[in-house]
Amino acid sequence: MSALSSPSFAGSRWVLPFLGAVTFLTAIGNLGLVSVMPAIGRMLHIPDFLVAGIFSVSALTWAISSPFWVSRIERAGAAFYIRAGLVGFLLSMGGCALSVELGLTGLLPPLATFGCFAGLRSVYGLLGSAAATATQAFVAARTEGAQRTQAITGLAGALSLGTIVGPAIAPAMMVDPLGPLGPMLGFALFGLLALGGSYIFLPATSPGEAVASGDPDAPSLTEVWRRGTIGRHLNFGLLLCSAQAINLYTIGFVIIDRTPPAALTAQQMIGIAMTSGAIAALLAQWGLVRLLSLSPATMMRAGAALACGGNIAAMLDGGVWAAVSGFVLASFGYGLARPGFSAAASLAGSAREQVGIASAITLIAGASITLPPIAASMAYQLWLPAPFAIAVAISGGLLLASLRPAPVRLEHCS
Repeated sequence: MSALSSPSFAGSRWVLPFLGAVTFLTAIGNLGLVSVMPAIGRMLHIPDFLVAGIFSVSALTWAISSPFWVSRIERAGAAFYIRAGLVGFLLSMGGCALSVELGLTGLLPPLATFGCFAGLRSVYGLLGSAAATATQAFVAARTEGAQRTQAITGLAGALSLGTIVGPAIAPAMMVDPLGPLGPMLGFALFGLLALGGSYIFLPATSPGEAVASGDPDAPSLTEVWRRGTIGRHLNFGLLLCSAQAINLYTIGFVIIDRTPPAALTAQQMIGIAMTSGAIAALLAQWGLVRLLSLSPATMMRAGAALACGGNIAAMLDGGVWAAVSGFVLASFGYGLARPGFSAAASLAGSAREQVGIASAITLIAGASITLPPIAASMAYQLWLPAPFAIAVAISGGLLLASLRPAPVRLEHCS
């Protein structure tokens, strides 16, 4: 039985399947947008590092706002904040389509288009962090032990499934007369459908959806992070997600520059890479983890090793297929390690600490996309293998750290 529909969720049997669907739809939009933005950025004559910066500004908003929601989720209930995230997604996609149209028609110069687009993406960063924190805390409050690992991995799998579909369908949505506006308008429609569904499948009031112990003095995000048994896993996650962000937000530029003129179009190759990478992550989360019943620690170690290997392959070979295959292998590793560190951090905390842990995990998702992609994009202008080399250094360091026996024994003794 799937953890997303387990008996622990009796009385709210459709809540977690719906949350999986919401995660899936928003992933389609976010990764679909990432896959077409390199081409749109060059159409608008926006420098590559500023294209990466668009998502970094949104991620910074996400990271800064995450702690703000910790004490507020219990007051209004998880459903309110999940809907808020969907409203942010809808407004962001629709507004970004408008800013691109103004840029393409020449009504906005490139830098103004960048500012408008980045500001509108920040709307999703602000509200999406609330929805992600509420979802993570909701799951943590209703599961324990191996079941929590399965539930978190199941939601991560829904995210990976969305990242398969998004890059695959986004190029096909760039059709006349909408052109590059097609994907953003289509994704806005997905958000509208999900928002409507939230009034059917999510509880309307807060009493039945408490997400923590109800203790108003529950530890804050900062207090939770300072606790060694939890903070170790959160630090791992922050570095790992930074490496993944570097890969994800630079692969489009790498493929554009490595694709020979006579081969498939660069946009097709970008779609192939992102779709294949997402399939690999999904196989790791919905296949390997369930088949072998991997522990969070094993998921973290194996994931870091695979991410390191994939980036080494892409760094040492300058061909486009090496970049694609290395990206796919690394994505398989990230697909293992991300739910691994999330589950490890959650299991290391008490019931009072779950909202703080959830907020920290949400903050990591945003903080990892702030400076790392911009720094890697700028380094790419100076040395073409730079993004892969940086990811190798991060993932290799995490692998070595995870193999040290002392931290593992301390975790079990704490």
